[in-house]
Amino acid sequence: MRNFHRSILAIVIVGTFAATGCTSAYYATMQKLGKEKRDILVQRVKDSKKDQEDTKEKLQTTMESFQALTGFQGGSLEKSYKKLNSDYESAAGQVAKLHDRIQSIDKVSGDLFTEWQGEINQMRNAKLKARSTGMLKDSQTRQAVIMKAMRNTETRITPVMASFHDQVLFLKHNLNARAIGSLKGTSAQMDTDVTALMKSIDGSMAEADNLINSLTATDQQ
Repeated sequence: MRNFHRSILAIVIVGTFAATGCTSAYYATMQKLGKEKRDILVQRVKDSKKDQEDTKEKLQTTMESFQALTGFQGGSLEKSYKKLNSDYESAAGQVAKLHDRIQSIDKVSGDLFTEWQGEINQMRNAKLKARSTGMLKDSQTRQAVIMKAMRNTETRITPVMASFHDQVLFLKHNLNARAIGSLKGTSAQMDTDVTALMKSIDGSMAEADNLINSLTATDQQ
């Protein structure tokens, strides 16, 4: 039971450090728990895959609610609107979570690479130094690729969410059959944009796998 309480306390401490931005204290606490910066990075990249998958699902759900409302065939307009608004707000919250995750990956990878280079500078064996330098450069390259992919996804998400936001507000102000009918063309265009966004997210998740494999392969060498 004492060990259990210690584990809970450690989780609380880590969460507090992460939330307050006390990076050095956070890393020190994680190191005491046996987690180095590489472990933290791998976990955050893995978590980013889950965040991206959740983002896909929530955006798709919002799109389906929008399509259902613009193709309204009867029933309660108010109920349909409330579902769309709820789905949109849920998607917006998930998009914000994904943004924070991407930022955290960029931060910890930068700290890891700085530490890695510093340790390479301390090495005296030329062959080992060259191997470590090669592994560092490979990880940096893969990190740059995944960051570009995730930033590209964010760039695609922004106009889609802005468009959803506009449509939701328009419907809030004009919840009637004529207003809904005027959005049918918009619905078709948004469906195209959302489909392209889904493909972008899939590509970003594939790059996440590449970085994870690179870092875990480094551990095994």
